[in-house]
Amino acid sequence: MAKKAYSFRGKTMEELQSLSLKELAELLPSRQRRSILRGLSPEKKNIIEKLKNKNSVRTHSRDMIVLPQFVGKTIHIHNGKSFEPVLIQEDMIGMFFGELVLTRKRVQHNSPGVGASKSSANQSKK
Repeated sequence: MAKKAYSFRGKTMEELQSLSLKELAELLPSRQRRSILRGLSPEKKNIIEKLKNKNSVRTHSRDMIVLPQFVGKTIHIHNGKSFEPVLIQEDMIGMFFGELVLTRKRVQHNSPGVGASKSSANQSKK
């Protein structure tokens, strides 16, 4: 079975990549549209320029929006402790970088530690 061509709001990837930033903003949800129309910060413009020349970049900017030009490139996004690599795919267009890398680990409870409670003293040692 043939793979279905990706489209974002009725536009193919080639059409999306040929759009200007303002034209792309019209296709995005309101939060992302407002962020683009208010103007990109120098740091965000710097990320766009670096990704034109390189295939990967490291950034602390978690409020940058994934643009069609980023598809297929690796972005190392800071999660507060380390830089996590993310390979940008077509279905990530319009998301913020912060949505792609979580800042908190999943809680994994284990057996109680020594002195955690009165009942922990009565548990058998393994």
